[in-house]
Amino acid sequence: MINLQIQNLDLISVGVAIAAIGILGVVVYLNNHKSITNKTFLLFAFVTIAYGVINYISYQVSSSEITIWLLRLTIFSAVWHAFSFFQLFYVFPDEQKVFPPKYKSVLVPVVFIVSLLTLTPFVFSNIATLGDSGQVSRAEPGPAIAIFGLTVTILVIGGVFNLFRKTIKSNGVQRNQFILVLIGTLITFSCIIVFNFILPVVFEELNFIPLAPVFFLPFIILTSYAIVKYRLLNVKVIATEILTFFLAVGVLFEVLISRDIGTAIFRFLIFCLVLVFGLMLIRSVIKEVKQRELLQVLTRKLETANKQLKILDQARAEFITMASHQLRTPPSGIKWYLAALLNDEFGKVSGELRDSLVKINVTNNAQISLIDALLNVSRIERGKLEFVFEGDGDLAAMTEFTVEQLSPIAKDKGLELTFRKPTGPIPKLTIDKEKLRQVINNMIDNAIKYTRKGQVEVSVEATDKDVILKVKDTGKGMKDKELENTFAKYGRGKDSIKYSAGLGLGMYLGKVIVEQHNGKIWAESPGANQGSTFFFSIPINNKIKPTSLIFDLTKNQDAK
Repeated sequence: MINLQIQNLDLISVGVAIAAIGILGVVVYLNNHKSITNKTFLLFAFVTIAYGVINYISYQVSSSEITIWLLRLTIFSAVWHAFSFFQLFYVFPDEQKVFPPKYKSVLVPVVFIVSLLTLTPFVFSNIATLGDSGQVSRAEPGPAIAIFGLTVTILVIGGVFNLFRKTIKSNGVQRNQFILVLIGTLITFSCIIVFNFILPVVFEELNFIPLAPVFFLPFIILTSYAIVKYRLLNVKVIATEILTFFLAVGVLFEVLISRDIGTAIFRFLIFCLVLVFGLMLIRSVIKEVKQRELLQVLTRKLETANKQLKILDQARAEFITMASHQLRTPPSGIKWYLAALLNDEFGKVSGELRDSLVKINVTNNAQISLIDALLNVSRIERGKLEFVFEGDGDLAAMTEFTVEQLSPIAKDKGLELTFRKPTGPIPKLTIDKEKLRQVINNMIDNAIKYTRKGQVEVSVEATDKDVILKVKDTGKGMKDKELENTFAKYGRGKDSIKYSAGLGLGMYLGKVIVEQHNGKIWAESPGANQGSTFFFSIPINNKIKPTSLIFDLTKNQDAK
């Protein structure tokens, strides 16, 4: 069983104080290194460590000359410790602070002069009693010891007063934080003033001087508790800090139970390395936490931007719908007048005039198709595409009629457009006839547009499960990448503009319509300049009842 002697209590207190205040100071500083409060807290932590270490060393030597200088350095560090304490609660908890002129021109110079004075015989003139190693030596006080005591007392009382005043003015969580720090501060500095100044100087009682670092523990413990209790730092950072602290304390105990000086020095170096690497670990954790917090902020901003984009997209779709309705009216009127002229309702039209009217009709129909596509795409984006399903859909008859309508256009280009009639009966389907007629029209029209010579063959066949429409051409063909993009919104090949001025909406619209019939649509091509074949299939039993439905397509589009 390990018997820790009482003389090791001072070393324990120094080690624990160094580990605790050092870790806490670095963590607070790294949490926001630009804050004046955090910088001052780090300064306070370092001065506290220096004070504890020098105080410990001062009674470990037996040379009177070295001891007197160590005692002077102890009270020298005590002056700056009191000043760092005053400044900490002067700036706490602000991130930025403008110091008044008197602070820099009066207070700082006074502290500097008094600290220099402590290094002279005017405070400690000589050693009155030289203690053995591990025992406290007694110094002979000089005439300026009162100046030192008054300066330190004023600084400490001033710091406590600032903290008390800010505690009264605060509210909510911040007030609870202030109260905890205030309690720890009052306990710590009351003990220091009583046991490390009044008793040694006035009553010459030196036995409590080795325990000076112990008096900082109330401040450290309550400040750490305020951080944990009110979540001033991330939990992950706090956990890393606690782990580092206990590792350091554990190594320190190894130092205490060392049996020879060599082992003790070696273990003390390990103690220092544990602190250094622990602080490096804490720094990396803080960096990771800040990056994660930044990522969360960016994610929230991205979500907000996405919501705004959806609002803008909705507005765009509504604008397209409104504009398309207005644009559709003139060409629709022109269509009927052109039909009447070409049917000789206003008299016989022949020759070049008829050819011109046919070309105008083709262009006008293309314009109407484009506007219809925009309208339907807008409805798809808004989830308001209405389907009217009927149970007597004859896909073969619809296709043959469309081929007849488009034959003049193919003939004008010198193409052969043919409809290969089914070899067997075609079952009736439950379909939206108007919508599928648009798909058939787009597929055949596209084949004509992208074929400069040769033919376009259209056929409808039935299998056991599906009715399949096929449009095969001898046109430009497609590469694999173009096949992948064929049915995308605004998807067009890189040289498609040479063949057509469309927007690439027809096949996208066809894909949506066919899929709402529980069908499939696809394209095949051996390669560039080798023609293409477009297909779509509709299930014979597509489980759709004859009715009028408005599909919510926005969810489907988002999923894709």
